[in-house]
Amino acid sequence: MAHAPPITTTFFLSFLLVAIFSTTTSHAHNITQILAKHPEFSTFNHYLTTTHLAAEINRRLTITILALDNSAMSSLLSKQYSIPTLKNILSLHVLTDYFGSKKLHQITDGSSLTASMFQATGSATGTSGYVNITDLKGGKVGFGSEDNNGKLDAVYVKSLKEIPYNISVLQISQVLNSEEAAAPIAAPSDLNLTVIMAKQGCKAFADLLIDTGAKTTFEQNLDGGLTVFCPTDALVSSFMPRYKNLTAARKVSLLLYHGVPVYQSLQTLKSSNGVMNTLATDGANKYDFTVQDDGEDVTLKTKVVTAKITATLKDEEPLIIFKVNKVLLPRELFKAEPEPVAHSPKAAKAPKGAKSNKADAADEEADAPVDDSADQTADNENGVNKINGGKLIWMVLSLCMGIFFV
Repeated sequence: MAHAPPITTTFFLSFLLVAIFSTTTSHAHNITQILAKHPEFSTFNHYLTTTHLAAEINRRLTITILALDNSAMSSLLSKQYSIPTLKNILSLHVLTDYFGSKKLHQITDGSSLTASMFQATGSATGTSGYVNITDLKGGKVGFGSEDNNGKLDAVYVKSLKEIPYNISVLQISQVLNSEEAAAPIAAPSDLNLTVIMAKQGCKAFADLLIDTGAKTTFEQNLDGGLTVFCPTDALVSSFMPRYKNLTAARKVSLLLYHGVPVYQSLQTLKSSNGVMNTLATDGANKYDFTVQDDGEDVTLKTKVVTAKITATLKDEEPLIIFKVNKVLLPRELFKAEPEPVAHSPKAAKAPKGAKSNKADAADEEADAPVDDSADQTADNENGVNKINGGKLIWMVLSLCMGIFFV
């Protein structure tokens, strides 16, 4: 006769299941995608990415973004702040607490002082990184920086997106003023991209950037953040016969494919596997590759080749240059190499006198096309491997059923 499991065991297993499901569904926000649905905030969205604030926002579990429309951003950009200063100003508009539209009108005592990401970075002194939120007459809500003599610069306009107690994106009327946030910050030291490459064994690649004019695009993205994947001179030399067959436009696309318009440290690449756009990405022309960590190694899968990062040549934010063991070949320009035939009778016996080359075989296997499903899994917005999560859930369910029928 079957015995019902003890209540404590049932409770524990139920709790465990809830925890598993909540782990796979929580922290699902992506500020770039949220704002992409609102074209009138495209400039604000762009500069959240350029200043790296978007990545910091997505990592936080509880956050409120005070979004500025294109008109308000034009007023801010007209002052020609450097990117580091602009980052401080925009970080003042990112609150480290949750404020939905309903909560704004239920503030205790009518006013609240809350910390911003500017304060959290440690760049702000005293209370200058705090934002004053006040419930005003007539249903209006005002916002102002604490170091602005109590002046409320902006008012609440509307809610763009709310996921209760996770993320809230609210439009405010104009930029919050803060002398400390707007204080001049020295721009990054001048970095000569091609000179750095040439000194680190990537002179041939650097020369191609100069010859084609692709160097200009790389330099234009330098202030906002740039990651370069540089093939060595020997790799470029062996690739030149194929390179010369490309049109001028395709040569540029190939070179731009080796750059990403965001600063990505090696640790960041390891922790944020997935599809990554490049400088060559243009609308329907994806020109992307999949970043995947394999133990201590990080690989870049293009569906034509699989390259591995072998060294860091330069790491001085906003620029980082990695050395890779293959020229990156985008599927938009090159055909995927055929997969090696396993257990083929013809392949089993090599012709007499033929030399075995294990390294070539390994390269062919790495260059084989990658299935689309790999991209879809790696590009999961939450960074969660749903397949592994599903296996874990079924294991727990099996355990519950086993205990129940004992």
